[in-house]
Amino acid sequence: MSLEPYGSTLLAALPDDVFSVVTRSLSPIDICNLALCCRSLHGLVASEKIWLTQCDMVGIVPHHELIQWRNAVSSYKAICRFLFTVRPLMGIWVHQNPELGNVVYVMPGFVSVVGCRIIPQELGPLGIEDGPILWAPVFEIFCDCDGGTAFFLHGRDKGNDYLYPGSVKSIDLHCNVLLLEVEPRQRKNVVKLLQSRSFVHYSDKEVSREVSRSSSGLSRSQRAYSQCDASVAFSRLGFSDRRRLLEVVTGHIDLKVPDPAIGPLFPSMRTDEDSISKDMALLSERRSVLVQKHKLGKTHVDWKSSTQLPSDPTQLELSDIKRTLELSSGLHYSTSEDDGHTQGNKKKTLGKYFRNSLNQILGKSNGGLATSKNGSSSSDNKHAQLSEFLSSGDTIGLTLSASTMKLSSYRAWPNMHDSRFALYKLPLRIPTADEEYAGLWGGTFGWPPGKPTEDKPGKALFFLLLSYEEYEGKRLLIATKILEGTHYVLHPNGSAMFMVNIDDVSPDPFPWDVDADSLPLNVKHAFTGEGIANGYGFRYPGSKPGSLFAFENGHLAFIWKESRSVLTLQRLNLRELLKKGEQVPALPPIANFSYLTKSYSNVFAGFPNSGHSLSSPRQRR
Repeated sequence: MSLEPYGSTLLAALPDDVFSVVTRSLSPIDICNLALCCRSLHGLVASEKIWLTQCDMVGIVPHHELIQWRNAVSSYKAICRFLFTVRPLMGIWVHQNPELGNVVYVMPGFVSVVGCRIIPQELGPLGIEDGPILWAPVFEIFCDCDGGTAFFLHGRDKGNDYLYPGSVKSIDLHCNVLLLEVEPRQRKNVVKLLQSRSFVHYSDKEVSREVSRSSSGLSRSQRAYSQCDASVAFSRLGFSDRRRLLEVVTGHIDLKVPDPAIGPLFPSMRTDEDSISKDMALLSERRSVLVQKHKLGKTHVDWKSSTQLPSDPTQLELSDIKRTLELSSGLHYSTSEDDGHTQGNKKKTLGKYFRNSLNQILGKSNGGLATSKNGSSSSDNKHAQLSEFLSSGDTIGLTLSASTMKLSSYRAWPNMHDSRFALYKLPLRIPTADEEYAGLWGGTFGWPPGKPTEDKPGKALFFLLLSYEEYEGKRLLIATKILEGTHYVLHPNGSAMFMVNIDDVSPDPFPWDVDADSLPLNVKHAFTGEGIANGYGFRYPGSKPGSLFAFENGHLAFIWKESRSVLTLQRLNLRELLKKGEQVPALPPIANFSYLTKSYSNVFAGFPNSGHSLSSPRQRR
């Protein structure tokens, strides 16, 4: 007699609360496999309590917020599916340009995750914990009713806030690069584009003849496989081609933020029940409107014309671009073209603007995409052709992809590509007994910490990532700068603001006896090290000796021995800071995702807010 039915009967006899405790040792995949064992277990595994327990175990969203999320979706199982999908995105993402910082923190929203850019800024008189942190939305990924994803890129254009719908292509479990891309897709069972030659040089009859000739002798599945196998990755295109594709797509799928969607992106820190109830109502309505917009799409783009776009807002048919050219030939359009790095304003007709864009996409541009007599271009050896990229589909859409790449790093700062629309994840280590100071810290220069003075009403906010590293037999604590709130940067992103040997005790006393609240200071540890200084230039700064002091209250202070300049630090909880923070307008969509132009001034903080105005460069140490 088999014991399996008897064992399943015992499990099925357990109360839901007990069975949910038992399943804490199982993964969601294990639970789904358990449901396949027999009919009784299948019904038991569908229990809401089991999947609520699994959602709690993910550890992204607090229990009380999960209960609020449940009202917006079909089940806790759907929430669990979504949380496991987006969990690798949680944390800090950066790009090295501009030098002041390009820091994006991904955190839970309401039945969603939100990418928030921390704006380089000064601190007001309330300090880090109580002063509002400025931030701007970069992207959102919503959970739909069944646990799927709906992606929106945020951006601002001509004084209005827009959303740009797309799809989540893939999220690797150990992803370290977040990519904004364009992806071609085949929506019809017809091969419209040739794989080996640009389709723009063929008439419809010639295309049909070529397709028939190339497809003869192949089964339908073989033809589909051949087409899929010939697809070109977006990353293989040249930088100007990739940027141009992103510009064309975002120019067609922009969705002006509807009034019900103007509101908070995540719950605030308020604790009274009335405020919480109002927040939840606003968040729920906003999510419902945007998920519906993403699902149904829009029927037109406001070009002062009746141009019709596909019903799916995440896709853009090439034929619709052509139709836009015809419908908008008499309209004028003023564009500022940022080429990575040059700026120039020209007045063009809208038709001419899109015609040029389309010609460049189809390989007819004279700027490096024109084909030679033998059918190849001068960039064939380095980059793929746009026509080759587009040949794998008849629609193109915006996608977000979280990939795992082999990256080198220097002092916890990844070496990045200058011309890739990407954000790079920073490894944020959890403090341990051996590495108690690891993690994210924020601080300012001067003593008392965070307090403004008459000559300096605001102090620049710094974000530092503290990490440990073994070097020549020494255990080093390295403070890597990831954000600087000055008006004009003195040191590049990824700089080591200080390094100390945690095995070398500093003999120097701390210069002050009391803290900012006039309370006695108790020094827990003191280490010798070196702090950054103006030395060999911007890219290769020098260093000068100093000491790091760790206090019983959990704060840190690094003092340069010669100048007696002091950098004070405290641990940050970015999620709480952002919930208490102040939202400011985003950049245009593509630049908002990753601002690739090198800049030494603050490109993110040109907002009218006198309480957070930026200072002049901090004094030399």
